Parts: sequence; C-alpha cells; structure tokens
Amino acid sequence: MSHWYMLAVVGKDRPGMVAKLTRTLFEHGCNLGEASMSRLGDSFAMMLMVESSHGVASLQGMLIPVSREMQVHCHVDRIDGKLHAHLEPNVRVSVFGADRAGIVAQVTGVLAEAGLHVCNLETSVAGTNAKPIYVMHIEGVAGNGIDPLKVQGERLRRDGVDVAVEEIEILLG
Repeated sequence: MSHWYMLAVVGKDRPGMVAKLTRTLFEHGCNLGEASMSRLGDSFAMMLMVESSHGVASLQGMLIPVSREMQVHCHVDRIDGKLHAHLEPNVRVSVFGADRAGIVAQVTGVLAEAGLHVCNLETSVAGTNAKPIYVMHIEGVAGNGIDPLKVQGERLRRDGVDVAVEEIEILLG
C-alpha cells in the first residue's frame, strides 16, 4: 500500500541536484506529486510530494547516499497527499520597500488581518548594499475580497512600503 510523504531538501546549490534526487526516487518506485523548488542565495531548497510504498525510515535510508553525495539535508514526513485540493490564488500582491528587519512580518500580518490567505510568497533583495530594497511577490486568496487588501496597502504605503494589489483572473477561456 502506498502513502504520501513530504520530502524537504536543503543544501548548497549546484547543477544536477533535481536530476539526481528525482532519479533516486524513481529508481526506488516512488511517484512525484506536486513540487516546489527554489534557489535562495547560494542555497537550494525543494519540497516534493512523494508517493511510495516505503515507510519514512525506508525513504530516509534510500536518500542517505544521494544526500551525502550532494551534501544536502533531507527530511521526510508522512502527509495526506491531497493532490488537486490546493487553493487557487485570486490576488497578486507586489511589495517594494527599504530592506529592514520585520518587513515580511509587518506586510503579511496586515494583509492577513484583511483576509489574505498566502498561497505563494517569494522575496528577494534588490538595490545596493548601501540602499537595499526588499521585493516581495505574494499570490493568495482574498477571503474578504480585494478592497480590504487595497485599503491595507494604503496603510502600508504610509509606512514607506509600496504595495500593489491586483486581481488574478482564474476563469480564463
């Protein structure tokens, strides 16, 4: 009987990581569901939904050789694995502000109060060392509609954070 697992992998970015890891899983009879992979600085992080008849300990054991070779850390948890049960974002929020401690907590906190359920969040630092700019892109579900998010965006603008809120058309075609 197969079960679903969440595999989290973190390590220094280098070519071939996805290929080696997914090949190992395939060779051990695993099936991939949804995946998220990203480079952050010079590190690489990925999360994979993996369907397997192996248990957690067995999956961790099969990943030890490739983890050591790639010098990454792997973590496995059993999950429900409900494919196709995720939320479809209906709003996109773009944020630009002076890089400072707490900006992510401030912005996401204010938007959560306005009913935003974050589905995807990506950040980066632009500008220069002397004048860093924090860039954040959020896709989410506007639980209370888009207007409360726009109102909170204005509140954040008064604090020096530029916020743009736009609706995502989810029923195209």
